[in-house]
Amino acid sequence: MSSRSVIPFGPQHPVLPEPIHLDLVLEDERVVEAVPSIGFVHRGLESLVSKKDFKEMVYVAERICGICSFGHGFGYCDAVEHIMDIHVTERTDYLRTILFELSRMHSHILWMGLMADAFGFENLFMDTWRIREKVLDMLEAATGGRVIFSILDVGGLRRDVPDDMLKSFLPVLDDIEKELAIDIKTFLNDSAVKSRLCGVGILTPEQVETLGCCGPFLRGSGVKRDSRKLGYAAYDDIDFEIITSNDCDTYGRTFVRAYEILQSIKIIRQAISKVPSGEVMVPVKGFPQGEHMTRLEQPRGEACYYVKANGTRFLERMRVRTPTFANIPALTETLQGCDMADVPILIVAIDPCISCTER
Repeated sequence: MSSRSVIPFGPQHPVLPEPIHLDLVLEDERVVEAVPSIGFVHRGLESLVSKKDFKEMVYVAERICGICSFGHGFGYCDAVEHIMDIHVTERTDYLRTILFELSRMHSHILWMGLMADAFGFENLFMDTWRIREKVLDMLEAATGGRVIFSILDVGGLRRDVPDDMLKSFLPVLDDIEKELAIDIKTFLNDSAVKSRLCGVGILTPEQVETLGCCGPFLRGSGVKRDSRKLGYAAYDDIDFEIITSNDCDTYGRTFVRAYEILQSIKIIRQAISKVPSGEVMVPVKGFPQGEHMTRLEQPRGEACYYVKANGTRFLERMRVRTPTFANIPALTETLQGCDMADVPILIVAIDPCISCTER
């Protein structure tokens, strides 16, 4: 008869970039139950709406998370702009799209390195992060920041990105595409890697729908849903595919993220070729009054931004629903019945962002 034991996993663990605690109930080496605990990095960012005016809150929103910073700032600005009936310029829409996709590349390539590290392929980990540096260099050239960019503002952008700089990104994207193809081939075709990913953490399309999954975690089980198809920013004028996989396991989630990077490169090329001239900021007068919810596709999945304003310089409420929060129930589902050795891989598979979740 198997004996049961409870193993604490986290909040400090080599595979965890951020603190989440899991109580793993084991029978021998098999997990039979996983109980998550969060709350280690709660910072009260949403309550700052009573202390920072609605324009200063852009800086706070960006600091919900470093890796997703541009998306958080964009979601907040978009919600306030809808409340105030502000229509940003067409150039702003295209530049926001370019910067958003660079951020997606940055996030996905970082994730690939973390996954390689989780199953012990250190050369693959270091090579993906070497490639990621090129993405960060482009973001730094365009915004002045490598992680927190502070280029977004209610009504547009704080500074323009010159056309010659945008064109200089094209050969860099070509290099990234060529170099990344080698790493993607290793992730998807190497027998040792496949032995750690294939058949691990299986979730059917029905399960991911029932559990409310989003992002690559959802699309890795064959569900074709991507909030970019809602058409915000310049996405309604750009052709791109929704990447899905019918493998329904960790291998499928890896496939989705790998090919989403290539789709981001395709989107950026189109946006650079189509970006119009013009201003990047429109006048913002008065204070917001009303409420709005914005949905957009963060690298980890769909995020929702709710803003309620009462006509003063301070907002009444800001609420963010992050993709990691939506994917944690599915994580606990995949952990039930897995081998203890697969726990780090399954946790990394949802690309957890605990600082986003807790704020």
